[in-house]
Amino acid sequence: MNMKHWFSPLAVLALIALPLAAETGHLRIRSSPVGAGLFVDGKYVGPAGRFSVPEKWPVEAGSHEITLKDPRYEDFSAKVDVKSGKTTKLRAKLKKLDEPKGPFGRLRLKGGEPESFWSVAQGDTGPFYLNGKYMGHVDELNDVGGGLLVPAGTYELMVESQIFGTVKKSVTIVAGKVNAIPYGGKKEQ
Repeated sequence: MNMKHWFSPLAVLALIALPLAAETGHLRIRSSPVGAGLFVDGKYVGPAGRFSVPEKWPVEAGSHEITLKDPRYEDFSAKVDVKSGKTTKLRAKLKKLDEPKGPFGRLRLKGGEPESFWSVAQGDTGPFYLNGKYMGHVDELNDVGGGLLVPAGTYELMVESQIFGTVKKSVTIVAGKVNAIPYGGKKEQ
C-alpha cells in the first residue's frame, strides 16, 4: 500500500483543524450601550451585541486586552483570560461623554442591505470610522430610517464592509440633511 495515498485531503484538513479548534474559546460581552464595538488586542471583532442580544465571538485561548468603543461614550478596556472551549463573559457599562455641539447632519451609508430580521444573524458587522475614530458598524447606518448624527463638516470615512471590502473616501456632512454616502458595489464572487 502506498502511504502517500492513505490520507485523503479532507482527513488531513480535519487533523490540522482539530488542534486549532481546541485552542479557541469565546467572548460574550453584555455592554451598555449594547452595540459598542468590540476590539480584541486592538483588532475589531464586531459589535458586542445587537437588538439587546449579546454576540458570542470566537477568540484564541489566552490572555487578551479587550476594548469597547462607542462614539458617545468613553472607551472601556479590561484584561480577560479566555479558556479553550469555554465562553468568557463580561459586563461593561461605558461612561457617557458630553454631547457634541451641532449643527448636525445625518450620516447614512448607501449600498448595502437594509437592517432586517435576517441581518441580526448575517448582517454586515464591519466597522466604519470617521477621521480614524470608530463610529459603529455598517448595519447601523445602511437602513433608510437609520443613520448617525454628526456635526456638519468634512471627514475621512473608512468602511471595512464584509460585503464590499474596504472603502475610503472624503465626505462632507451637510447640516439638517440626510447625507446618504455610497460606499461601494458588490464584490465579484
